[in-house]
This record gives sequence, C-alpha cells and structure tokens, in this order.
Amino acid sequence: MMEDWHQPWLNGVELLEDSNRNKHFLPTGYEGIDVLLGGGLCEGQLTEIVGSSSSGKTQVCLYSAAHVADKHFGVVMFLDTCNSFSPKRIACMVDQLSSSFSGEAKERRLKRIMSNIFCHSIFDIFALLDVLHQLEFNLKHQVTSGHTKICLLIIDSISSLLTPVLGGKGSEGRLLMVSAGIILKKLANEHNVSVLVTNHMVGGEGGILKPALGESWKSIPHVRLQLTHDQGSNICNVSILKHTFMASGRTTKFVIHG
Repeated sequence: MMEDWHQPWLNGVELLEDSNRNKHFLPTGYEGIDVLLGGGLCEGQLTEIVGSSSSGKTQVCLYSAAHVADKHFGVVMFLDTCNSFSPKRIACMVDQLSSSFSGEAKERRLKRIMSNIFCHSIFDIFALLDVLHQLEFNLKHQVTSGHTKICLLIIDSISSLLTPVLGGKGSEGRLLMVSAGIILKKLANEHNVSVLVTNHMVGGEGGILKPALGESWKSIPHVRLQLTHDQGSNICNVSILKHTFMASGRTTKFVIHG
C-alpha cells in the first residue's frame, strides 16, 4: 500500500518519455473538437464537458465512445448516472457512418463497436467510489494478464452524483467529491486512461450560467470545455475554459451526428 501511494520521483526527461510513449490522443470523431484539442482526448488526463440541458454533452460522450471503440484504440467504460446511455443512438450513429457498407458489413461493424463498450449504471457517490476502486484493481491486474486495454472512461454525468452530497454546511460532501476527483486523476495518470465527465450549468451572479460543483471541483479537471447548441440546427459550439497547455477562450463549431 505504501508503494502504491508513494510513486517514484521522475525527472523531466523521464516525464517527457512517458508522455511521448504512453499519453496519446483519442480522437472523439468530431473534427472540430479534435482540432481544437490538438488531437482529441488526452490519455492520462481528466476532461470535463460542461453545458446546459440539450447542449450535446451526452451526444459527444456516445459518439466518442463509438469512435474510440471503432478505431481499435481499446475498451471504453461508460458509467451511466442518469440513464443516458442508449445503444440505439449508437447504432443510429454507426448506421449513418456506414452508408457505403453492405448490410452484413454494417452489422459486423456495429457488433465490433458495441462489444468494446461496457456500460454500468450508477446512481450515488458511494457506488461510484466502489466501482472506481474495483476498476483500479482491474487495471493493475490487466497490466500483468495482457487483457485488452481500457483506454477511455466516461461518466455521464458526474454532477448528478455529486450535487446531492454537497448540500448543507458540513464538509463531508466536498470531501467525497474531491476524493472521487483524485481517484479519477490517479486512474488516468497511472494507467494512461483518458477520463471524460460531464457537468451541468447553474445560475451565478446576475443570472449568468456557470459550471456546477463550485470552486472545490474547478481545480480537478485538467481540461474543461463548454458546449452550447444552436437551437433549431445540428451545430454546436465548443470553447476551452481550462487547459493544461492551451489558452482559454479558444472556440470552434462542429456538427452533431445522429
């Protein structure tokens, strides 16, 4: 246990080698997002998508899961906290992207994609912590067993689990929230997993919308993106609110599929 918590010190050369060798980008399949982020979702980092209801957060999660599974990057684990995972929506996306395929080829592609996406429903923070600890154990085991690599972990949405425990004046809720964030970042960094979570918006000063979960959570994600959806169209806007090596405020548009 002490060895697990006290990782060896690494110098700059070792960190650079680890980044080049293990911290790759996983394209989401949405060209606008991938170009904006320099390639997609970075392994070893926690990326948060914030946005109002119907802004496209779940659609980006589902499409990213399908694209990563389709391109043989590895296994996708989808933690569904609000019944947002829809295999029918993924099937519709795959069907649209396979218009030139024969019926049999479409079925093979869909089966391959769906067999690499594992979904688990979670409805409270304690269940999430249990799953994350089990996942950490499994990831350590797969290193030695040679099992297919888990490369993308999606939680849609993280705020639906954390918001209920943040009420009141006590600090217990914030401690649970920070603990979940630390475990997610630890999983990402030590096992080269890309973590993608969604968060909703709440009213701030003057009625201006801001990401939920407050200042204690704000420091957790490596990357924070905000989505907005042009009403009456399939055009979405994405802007960088926070990034480890890119300037905030960069923005672009992309077309939602499905």
